[in-house]
Amino acid sequence: MRYNLIRKMDISNGPGVRVSIFMQGCPFHCKNCFNPETWDFEGGKEFTQETIDKVLELSNKNEVKGLSILGGEPMAPVNIEGTAKLAKAFKEKYPEKNVWAWSGYKFEQIKDKEALKYIDVLVDGNYEDELHDPTLKWKGSSNQRVIDVQKSLKNGGINLIK
Repeated sequence: MRYNLIRKMDISNGPGVRVSIFMQGCPFHCKNCFNPETWDFEGGKEFTQETIDKVLELSNKNEVKGLSILGGEPMAPVNIEGTAKLAKAFKEKYPEKNVWAWSGYKFEQIKDKEALKYIDVLVDGNYEDELHDPTLKWKGSSNQRVIDVQKSLKNGGINLIK
């Protein structure tokens, strides 16, 4: 597994100041993707325990409200185990902070994956350029959903965040 970039002070990918990690590799290749440099599964840097430790260290500030996991595709089969490991370590160290993730996969396709146990909010669905709307909060196209993962897992439905 590989990652592309870590941002230590991100204010555009979730609420408040966050640490963001962009996983490397994406099978979807959405038209006009904002991050095509993350598509190649062989690009970026190796994702290791040291990567997790760096994210945890960067998150150890009061102003950091959470972790955002983007891509590329963090839920791709080659990435999902590392995504789960990172999200779990983050939630264990910072239970008061939240984890947001973005995925081209629909919630229904990945709801049984371990990674979702540690994710608070999932923005799901491929970016669709024809449905692009710059007024949307946290998502790029109107087909995407902002989901309260823990409520959704608990009640078996989809709980959207407005």
